[in-house]
Amino acid sequence: MTTTTEPVGALLRHWRERRRRSQLDVSIAAELSTRHLSCIETGRANPSRDMIRRLCDELDVPLRERNTIYLAGGYAPVHTERPFADLGAARAAVEAVLTGLEPNPALAVNVRWELLAANRATELFLGGAAGEPAQDGAGRPFNVLRATLHPEGLAGHILNLAQWRAHVLRRVRRQLERTSAAGLAELLAELESYPAPPQSDRAAAPIAPDGPEHDLVVPLRLATEYGELALLYTTTVFGSPKDVTLDEIAIETFFPADPRTAALLQAAAGRPEASG
Repeated sequence: MTTTTEPVGALLRHWRERRRRSQLDVSIAAELSTRHLSCIETGRANPSRDMIRRLCDELDVPLRERNTIYLAGGYAPVHTERPFADLGAARAAVEAVLTGLEPNPALAVNVRWELLAANRATELFLGGAAGEPAQDGAGRPFNVLRATLHPEGLAGHILNLAQWRAHVLRRVRRQLERTSAAGLAELLAELESYPAPPQSDRAAAPIAPDGPEHDLVVPLRLATEYGELALLYTTTVFGSPKDVTLDEIAIETFFPADPRTAALLQAAAGRPEASG
């Protein structure tokens, strides 16, 4: 759990400013006076537990950071943090979703894109190419983005690497801005330090059009032993989580962006190695 020496009012002001909200806007939405909110932020008033909850709800503060704010206000943390293995029905739901999405690759990650679980389709297509290279011998958790963009990882198999790298870096920046999660700034700096591919190489070449679906998204173009895949992805999160771990879980699913990729995924799912 994150601890801090900052007063509760400073933490709440930090999140209000991070969300680019005015005191007037937040006070109206959270049903308190602007003067009261100002007093809380400057330390002249200590918020109640319920007031912290209302302000955190309005500012969409992640549960991990809410616990820090409760502690700063002199209250016990509200939200538990169980290991993924101990999430019971929620873990079962994650595993059911991953299995049910086959033959589409799908994986569950935490807020720093550290791998929690994956289905067989993910292992079949990304397992060999995306094996995370040894970095510093520190035994860090397998990180999907590090494995994807590292030159010794999946990067050499991504046909539109320049385009995909730019998208991934934007997404990490947005995640850092939204959550302020520990470790994300360091991950972003590491990803940015990897060699950037030239914008004009084969990675920037468009996919041969199979239909209007290529006007919908920027696909991940991936060279595999089964052929070239064009994949779009979706992100699924739990609604109304109360546990910190659950609040930080996202399921990333890769769907075929064209009929050829759909056929390759189906064909690979029917092979003995995919069903064994």
